[in-house]
Amino acid sequence: MLKPLTSLLTLLLITLTPPLESQSQTTTDWPSFRGPGGRGVAEGSTIPTTWNADPESETTAGMLWETKVPGLGHSSPVIFGDRVFLLTAVPDEGETELNIAAGGNIDAAEDSGAYSWIVLCYDKQTGKELWQQTAHHGEPKATRHSKATHANTSVCVAGDRVVACFGSEGLYCYDLDGKLIWDRDLGVVDVSKYGIGWGYASSPAIHDGRVAVICDDPDHPFVTVLQLSDGEEVWRSDRSEICERSWGSPLIHEVDGVTQMIVNGWPWIVSYDFATGEELWRLEGGGDNPIPTPFVSNGWIYITNAHGGKAPIYVVRPDARGTIKLDSEDESNPLVWSVERGGSYMSTPVVSGDYLYLGNSNGVVRCFHAETGESVFQKRLGKDAGVIASLLAVNGNVICASENGIVYVLKTGPEFEVLAENPMGAPCFATPAVSDGVLFIRTTKRLVAISEPE
Repeated sequence: MLKPLTSLLTLLLITLTPPLESQSQTTTDWPSFRGPGGRGVAEGSTIPTTWNADPESETTAGMLWETKVPGLGHSSPVIFGDRVFLLTAVPDEGETELNIAAGGNIDAAEDSGAYSWIVLCYDKQTGKELWQQTAHHGEPKATRHSKATHANTSVCVAGDRVVACFGSEGLYCYDLDGKLIWDRDLGVVDVSKYGIGWGYASSPAIHDGRVAVICDDPDHPFVTVLQLSDGEEVWRSDRSEICERSWGSPLIHEVDGVTQMIVNGWPWIVSYDFATGEELWRLEGGGDNPIPTPFVSNGWIYITNAHGGKAPIYVVRPDARGTIKLDSEDESNPLVWSVERGGSYMSTPVVSGDYLYLGNSNGVVRCFHAETGESVFQKRLGKDAGVIASLLAVNGNVICASENGIVYVLKTGPEFEVLAENPMGAPCFATPAVSDGVLFIRTTKRLVAISEPE
């Protein structure tokens, strides 16, 4: 068996979140992890290619503003209207530490004492904190991986509702001004392996007035859909015979009048009818620690995972039904293309132009033709690079935030071309966000807004 990749569940974070919708949503909103539709694509946006956000540098450049973020979290920035939302976990005593760039460590962090799980809201134009709310306070009910945090997930926003999920510490719904609307206890969600809890990282998803949540604790895995208005449960599906563990977020995709929720998992990847919870189709998984979130491009569903000797990429037509056979040569097979090796472990890929890009925790970037699956290149980024954050596609470029504190900008195309290596001064595990020509990047210490000078 392969040695578990270090980054283990850093999840994931990163890993993580799906599509949202809202009547009041604008084209400048980034209302969930990886933005509109959970695709990681900022259409029509122009952001800087080069900047320097290292506070220890003699000359910084390109920063619109920066603000220190308390505690520790891999929660990615989410933007709605004039507000930026983050999650964090703050210990009552001392400071939490991350095991940066350590290989092969599978242990849980040695946390002790109580934490506060906090929802943060900042002004998008200035970075000023507008409000913070403590959702929960107490000792963690489950452990975290030494490279993860107790606040790995991202919020999702629709209308005037902000939904935050902290796993074992509960699900919370606020209004845009921080007033608690409702909360729900999900029980202990100890997503673990080898008897070691690695932390929770599945962000919630909102669609059509409902909230979807994945709770793949190995002892009692389930998915559930609740009413956004009051948190009442619409349906719940037991996943005991389907999935042993997962850290990704649900993809909600509507086509031809059918809305489905696709959940990465092992040993099965499954699509559910979003209205009823009925299973629509399933596909045998590959990697046994599924973290990347499925996403849609070219009208198809892209799914990847890795670890345990397998690293597949699957591209599935949304009209699939029943059990999908990987080796079928039938023309009606809903599997568009697949590869056995080449998938990513933690980072969710992105399609930019004609190409699918995947980042890996060992610093390798792989590129495939998005429509044919043809391998285009496999290249390594700079020294000590490790891509845990999910990738973004912005204005013909691919944004790769790295564990070594560098954000790499790659040019879209069949050649591996690094346009810039931009220092942030601290590791980047959270996935960046884009709004109104500004790139929002969370490091382990700060939230930074990057913009072209006026």
